[in-house]
Parts: sequence; structure tokens; C-alpha cells
Amino acid sequence: MMIRRNVTPWASAALVVTALLTTSCAGEKRDAAQPDARPSSATPHGYVEGAQEAAEQQSRLLLNDPASGDTRVLDLVTGKVRRTAEVKDAVRLGTDGRFGYLHAPGGTHVLDSGAWMVDHGDHVHYYSASTRDVGELPVGSQAQIRSDVAVTAVTDENGRTVLYDRGKLERGQIATSRTLSGTYSGAVVPYEEHLLAFAKEGDATELVVLDREGERLASPDVTCDAPRGDAVTRRGVILGCADGALLVGRRDGAFTAEKIPYGKHVPAQERATAFHHRPGSDTLTAKAGDDAVWVLDVTERAWKRVATGPVVAVNTAGEGSPLLVLQTDGSVHGYDVATGKQTARTRPLLTGEKQDDSGGGAAVIEVDRSRAYVNDPEGRKVFEIDYNDGLRIARSFDLDVKPVLMVEAGR
Repeated sequence: MMIRRNVTPWASAALVVTALLTTSCAGEKRDAAQPDARPSSATPHGYVEGAQEAAEQQSRLLLNDPASGDTRVLDLVTGKVRRTAEVKDAVRLGTDGRFGYLHAPGGTHVLDSGAWMVDHGDHVHYYSASTRDVGELPVGSQAQIRSDVAVTAVTDENGRTVLYDRGKLERGQIATSRTLSGTYSGAVVPYEEHLLAFAKEGDATELVVLDREGERLASPDVTCDAPRGDAVTRRGVILGCADGALLVGRRDGAFTAEKIPYGKHVPAQERATAFHHRPGSDTLTAKAGDDAVWVLDVTERAWKRVATGPVVAVNTAGEGSPLLVLQTDGSVHGYDVATGKQTARTRPLLTGEKQDDSGGGAAVIEVDRSRAYVNDPEGRKVFEIDYNDGLRIARSFDLDVKPVLMVEAGR
């Protein structure tokens, strides 16, 4: 693989974490590759035996070509590419920040990216380890998977949910901890040592809160018509509904739910049904039909619709950063969220006269704290974009596979 650089190699702004690690977590640091070394205080949160703690983000791109089954992991720090097990006919590739989930009709393959972070609020731990194939989950391509530090919740197309032990998953073992009774609409989301889900109650779909044993607890009295789409933010969990979104949080031991309505009628085809954002950010994006995007400011509890033209993919790094929109002309366009005005545009990046905007194999935009990444399947490339510098192309990666599916892990 060839890496083309226009500038000095990528470096994360997260280097400031070095100082934080030596102050806030002075007693926690150790070389995780030396399991016999016993620190004087608690083991660092997120530690896994065999891993190395780093002072900067250890981002990696997970890539798959469904036709050939070729799967790769691109290390964005070193530029090296690792081969992993072939996974053919995958229709989706998801991630929970560390693990990639390749959804295929015959099962869901679990790939450990070997990169993850643990956010303590005032500082962050970054870890890296070897990439490895973990195994198969016995669910089809429509399964929805959500995780926290303790459990991974896998909900199949019939609404049945199985919880998997996250600690064992990190050790390369797929082990169920329990199966929840009943069925649920959409994804079951682990949050604050509980589970958030939607259950049908008569003609209504109600938010329910479960403990980790699957028992229902006191829940906010709130319903959600046609639930679809979810995202975890610093301010709580956003759950998409037909009339807007719910913001679910926990205060003084009790769960709360606040509606964030669109403020007007929105046709079904223009609703936000899949959210994209930088992990840790409170600004979410979603398609708003064919030629516009939604920006949801969770802090301000406000939606904004930005008219952009034909949309393939959308994302943003959050407050103060441009709204990034990949359009069918193959270019990434930058918009000022406040004004809705276009501020920058790249040259056409993607091969082909018109890009697919129907999902599935469409290109995506992945965003971290300093860069954005766009996959060009036909051109067998990934582009790295400095969104804080007029959408400058910082690097391009030539690959030996078609990166039809792509997610970023280690954030």
C-alpha cells in the first residue's frame, strides 16, 4: 500500500493527554505488555492484558469488500495495513469504538480492531493491541449491536436481545451472559449500568428501563412513535422518533426523558433515522431526505435543517467545526452550521460519474478529533481530510482491496 502525503504525517491533538496522564492518573500508568508488573494503585480503566497505553489517539479504519470478502485494518498512526479473516456478503459494518461487527446473512463476524479509548471526562486513556478475529455472533444482517464497558447487547430482527459479556469479548471469547425476556423495537442500548429499550404497550411504543438482569425498573412516562436511530452523547442518549428525538439521561439516581421535537411536521422520508457524529460530541447529524441534512444540537435541544443538495454521507466533529457533506458529485462540501452557507469544497474524490446515495455500499465520512476519512471503493483509496484547514487533503491511502464498507475504531 502506498501513502501519499501533502504534509507532515498525521499527529493527534490529543498529545495534551500526556500531562493529564501524569497528574490525574499518575498511579495508574504502566506498560500493559508487562502483566506481572503490579502498580501501587488500581489498574487503569480500559486495561486489557497485552495492550499498550499511549498518549495519543490510536485510530484504525476497518475496511471490507463484500464481493471478495477481503477485510483489512488500516492503522492511521503507522500507515500499516493488516489482513484479517475474509467475510463475504457483508451488508453493514458497525463499531462500538473498539470492535467491528460485519453483518452478513449467515451471521455477524466480530473483529477486534486492537484500538480503543476510555474517556474519564477530564482526561482520556488510549490503548492499542494486536488486531484479531474474535468469531461469529449467531444473528443475521439486520441485527443491531450496542455496547458499554460491561455488556454488548445484540438485538435481532425479531426484537429478541442477548447480552454478551464485554470482558470476555475483550479476551477473544464470545460468551452470552443472559437473554432478555420479551421483544423490543429497535436497538437495546446499554447506558449507566442499565438498558434502554422500546416496548410495545397496546398501540403505543414506550421507553422502558431495564436492569442488567432484564427486570423492568421505574421508567419515564414517555412514548415514541416509529423509533429509529440512537446515539450516546455526554448529555445522555438520543433516541430518534417520528416527531423528533428523546434525550434520556440519569439524574439523582432516576432516569429522565426530554422530548426534542422538530417543531413542525416532517414527512417520513425526511426524518432523521440514523445519527452520525464524533464520539464524545454533542452535535449529531443525519440525512434529511435526498437534498438536505439535519443537525441536532443536544446542548441547545435544537434541530437545524441545512439545504445542501444531493447527499451521500454527512458528519461533523461538533461545535466550532464545519458540517461535512459528501455529495453525489464526489466532493466533500463544508458548511457553516449557524448560517447554512457553504464554506469549502474538495475536488471530486470518488471514482465514477455519480455516487450511490442509497446506503449499503455508499461511501461514508468518519470523523475524529482532527481529521475526517472518506472511502473511495472503486478507486481503492481512503482520503484523509483536515477539516480545520479548508478541507485540505492531508493524506491518501492506496489499498489492495475495495473499501466498500468502512468504520473508524479507537476513538
